[in-house]
This record gives sequence, C-alpha cells and structure tokens, in this order.
Amino acid sequence: MWEIARAWVDGWTVSRRTPKPVGAPWGLSIQVGLPAQAVRHVLLDDADAETVLGLVGAITQPTTCVKAFLEPNAMEPWFSPEWEPTDPGFLMAVDLRASAVRAPDGYTVTTATVDEVMSVRILAADGALAAGGRIGLTGAACVFDQIITEEAHRRRGLGTVVMGALTNAAVEHGVATGILGATVPGRALYEALDWKVLAPLTGFTYKPVAA
Repeated sequence: MWEIARAWVDGWTVSRRTPKPVGAPWGLSIQVGLPAQAVRHVLLDDADAETVLGLVGAITQPTTCVKAFLEPNAMEPWFSPEWEPTDPGFLMAVDLRASAVRAPDGYTVTTATVDEVMSVRILAADGALAAGGRIGLTGAACVFDQIITEEAHRRRGLGTVVMGALTNAAVEHGVATGILGATVPGRALYEALDWKVLAPLTGFTYKPVAA
C-alpha cells in the first residue's frame, strides 16, 4: 500500500504542476503555493506519533495541510482547534484495462497530452465543458485527478466516459496501475468501475481560508 501511497503523491504533483515532493522523517512535503493550500505534508508509514506532533507543533504558516492514510479519530488528538478537518477521502487503485468508450449523443470527447499530464474533456453540443479529468503519469502508475461533471450534465454517464477515456490513454502509454484520492461522492462511481479502497485519506488544515 505504501508504494501506491507514494506514487499517489508523485502523480498528484505532476497533475497539479507543483514542485516535486521533498522527503522528510514523517513522509513527503509539497510546496503547493495556492491561497487555499500553501503547503501539503503527507504522512507515510514511517511517521510515528512523536515525530508527527513535532511537525504539527512547528507549523506556523496558514493553509498548511497535513494528510495521512488514517481514520479521522486517529488524527484528531494531534491537532489544536486552530486546525480544521478537510473533507474525508479514500486512497483507491485499480489494474487498468482498456475498454470501448462512447459518449452519449450530443457530446464530444477530446483528449490532450502536455508533458506528463493527459487530459480528457467532454463538450456539450454548444461547446461548453460538460465533464473532464486528467491523469499525472509517474511511470508504471498514473494518478487520476480533478474528475468533474458539471451539474447540468450529471446522471448521464459522463463520469464513466471520462474514466474510460483516461484509462485508455494511460494503457496506450504502457501504464498498468491507476491511483486516485476519492471524495465520498466519487467513491461510488469508482467502485462501480472496479476500483478498490486501500485506505482512508484524512486531512487537517491550519487556519484555513474562510469559505
């Protein structure tokens, strides 16, 4: 599982075009550089509680996020009230298999590759974006990211089309394993496509930006 977890971090940085993760005694650190998330620290298998408490206690930069593959109740004691939990998630993976992909009538699928990021967009008849997603390539694995369906186009199978098109693109590039961090709503779609939950994915953010 930890190899998959590290690959997820690597692929996430490729997809989001952030600097590469930097190793630390507790895991990996990413300089995200966004207003809502300045830094992301990801705890891995060699992170003991004492080391994590030292990390958390030393953080002073607002919007720093600490994520781990643990249940929320296992992490909550480490954080003061200045930290807020992020939406719960799940680390998921699948062995990739190519399949036929067909968009519903009135929709068009487009694909593009820039450097190590492959993207799929589904356009409605008027040219508006209806659904989309991307993958960050990390060698033998890839990370599916930012899978979205616009509200006006939901319940038409477009999420399945996006996942199928991304999967086919990855397989064409010799990728065998797909990885992603799923939201609670997204988990149902991915499980229907044979993805498996490997671990919970929990985060806490220090002094987050007000919604």
